[in-house]
Amino acid sequence: MAKKYIVTLTEQERAYLRQKLSCGQESARKLTRARILLKADQGWTDNAIHEALDVGRSTIERTRRRLVEEGLEAALNRRPTTRRYEHKLDGNAEAHLIALACSSPPAGRKKWTLRLLADMLVALEQVDIDSVSHETVRQVLKKTNSSLGRRSNG
Repeated sequence: MAKKYIVTLTEQERAYLRQKLSCGQESARKLTRARILLKADQGWTDNAIHEALDVGRSTIERTRRRLVEEGLEAALNRRPTTRRYEHKLDGNAEAHLIALACSSPPAGRKKWTLRLLADMLVALEQVDIDSVSHETVRQVLKKTNSSLGRRSNG
C-alpha cells in the first residue's frame, strides 16, 4: 500500500535535523522524531523504522503526517495544549486564605491544617465560594512560599 504522507526533506532540513541529533541537547521525544524523519527521508519503511528505533507505528505515521501538513517544527515539537485551567480562588480569596493561615488557629488546635483552612475559608462570609479542596489550599500556600509547619518572627 502506497504511503499517503511521503517525507521529502530539503538539504537544509536534513542538516538541521543532523545538527539536533549531534548536539543531543533536545528532549528524547524530539530527537526520536528527528531520527524518524531522517530515516523516512532515506526511504525506510515504517516497519524498518519501528524495528530500528523501537517506536510505535502510529508515532511514525503521526510524525510523517505532521511534517507534510504542518511543517518541520510542528513534526518535531509537541502540540500546544488547548486545555484551559480554571482557578477556583481569585486574588481576593487567596489573600484571605494567606491572612487566615498567618492568624492563630482556632481554639483547641495547635496549628492549622490544610483541610481546616479549606473549611474555614468556605465558612468565611467575605469569600464567595461554595467549596475548596485542601489541595487548592496547598497549591496557593506553596505558590506564596507560606508553610504551615514553619513559623518565622522576622
